[in-house]
Amino acid sequence: MNMKPVVPPASKEQTFGGQLRMMRAAFMASPARNAIFLLCAGLLGIILATAYGQVLLNSWNKPFYDAIERRNLAGFFQQLLVFVQIAAFLLVLNTVQAWFNQMLHIKLREGLTHDLLKEWMAPGRGARLAAAGAVSVNPDQRVHQDAMQLADLSADLGIGLMQSGILLVSFIGVLWSISAGFSFMFNGTAIAIPGYMVWAAFLYAGVASALSWLVGRPLIKLNSERYEREAAMRFALVRVNENREAIALEGAEAGEERRLEENLSSVLKAVRNIMNAVVRLTFVTSGYGWITVVAPIVIASPVYFSGHLSFGGLMMAAAAFTQVHTALRWFVDHIGAIADWRATLLRVGNFRAALTELPSPIIHPTLGIRLDASEENRVVFDKVAIISPVGRARLSEPQLVVAPGERIAITGEAGVGKTLLFKAMAGLWREGEGRIGLPKGASVAFVPAAPYMPPGTLREALSYPMAASDVAANAAPDLLDRLGLRHLSDRLDRVGRWDRELSEDDQRLVAFARLAMHRPDWIVVNQALDSFHGPARERVFKLFETELKDSALLNIGQVEKADGTFFSRVVELKREPMRGKAKVAERV
Repeated sequence: MNMKPVVPPASKEQTFGGQLRMMRAAFMASPARNAIFLLCAGLLGIILATAYGQVLLNSWNKPFYDAIERRNLAGFFQQLLVFVQIAAFLLVLNTVQAWFNQMLHIKLREGLTHDLLKEWMAPGRGARLAAAGAVSVNPDQRVHQDAMQLADLSADLGIGLMQSGILLVSFIGVLWSISAGFSFMFNGTAIAIPGYMVWAAFLYAGVASALSWLVGRPLIKLNSERYEREAAMRFALVRVNENREAIALEGAEAGEERRLEENLSSVLKAVRNIMNAVVRLTFVTSGYGWITVVAPIVIASPVYFSGHLSFGGLMMAAAAFTQVHTALRWFVDHIGAIADWRATLLRVGNFRAALTELPSPIIHPTLGIRLDASEENRVVFDKVAIISPVGRARLSEPQLVVAPGERIAITGEAGVGKTLLFKAMAGLWREGEGRIGLPKGASVAFVPAAPYMPPGTLREALSYPMAASDVAANAAPDLLDRLGLRHLSDRLDRVGRWDRELSEDDQRLVAFARLAMHRPDWIVVNQALDSFHGPARERVFKLFETELKDSALLNIGQVEKADGTFFSRVVELKREPMRGKAKVAERV
């Protein structure tokens, strides 16, 4: 398997424009893009039709209220019939729009989540992301909860903004025509203000929007902080649940409860900060809401009292003003959701940027350990030095060349940096110097000290990352038997949490059975062989005489485990004095 090198220091947070470009890139790369285009086109058509229906409904106000004013019973019932027809038309449109709305939510989430999963699961990228700093914390939260939140808010706010814009265009003409020829008398002078109700609506909504943004803007940062603290608490709860037996054995429940209480206090503090900000925002928005109850009538009343409007015309003007004002105050009504959207966009945008800005597989030779693909069929260590927080270490052979099928033991004292050398070969550690060359096009398997056991059946765990169907059906039972795991043969097709059901030694034996099924060209082991003793060690070594006889082995482990009869060479990783001030990554 080909791995990539470790990430550089975390990139700077994106600007708002950069975050929007991130969304556009994710959208354009999404397999759901065409479906989203069609849904948006359908929603546009429905909203246009709904706006037309609402204009008809607004025009209906005049004859209906005029009939009431004239006590015209026949005209009253006739207008009721017209109302039923218009309302039925709008009801159908509202129902269809609800379906389109929900489908857009689903497709936006599908597209964004697929994009983030694709970027996150690129070869080696998830592991290298761990060195990217704060943006790499709880990536599962970013992919799941934040992506869902961003998709939902984007759909709701986008549809609402489009609907408000169309309503504004539809009713601004109505409102202008009603107040187009009106003039005010001031000191005996007529002052004409064409379309004064339109300007009044803009002024009224503009003041409300500016004040709401001023009061509600802190919610962007507060929501972002809350999401981070909520994610940290969920992670802490999962960690405690996964390690509950170890915690019980240590009798450490009180300490873990204290840490969880601290996480809870942090979350509640963030929630209280948001609550205070929402209360202040509610005072502004609700205050304008109450004023809006009478504002349309008050603003239209000069035209009515001047005799330019009938009572029906007054109600029609008030309804049109309400529609224009509602469209203009969309920002006021959704300031909380907009702040939430900005906070979520910030988290998702910075996360995706951290993924997409990872370096290429080839590290520049002046910036650390260089990992590249060698045209020759061999593994080469050229003056490799590992720099860690505790010092610098070098191989006892500055020019180490490993030939196909060779078995090399790389040993060293505890803490010298053996695991970092393993990570450097896998492309997950770059601090140091020199060059590591891996054979181009060859299959390379990396076996960590604690092997990964994926969820699913045991047969799938044995064949991982290949599909179980790609492996011979009789291979798994035979390998289990030869490795002393015959008791697992009848559980091959049972779904379970094998990382919990199997002991650590059994999990390592399963990992070597997995190697025997895949038969890679090169195997790099990090201390996994060190834990085997007696018969178990002999069984594993036996695999290198059968299925793995053609595989080259580089075993990184303890000095006393370097069996001279099994390994053709033993190379030591030795600590050496630091030269100057070494720079190491903050996170491994």
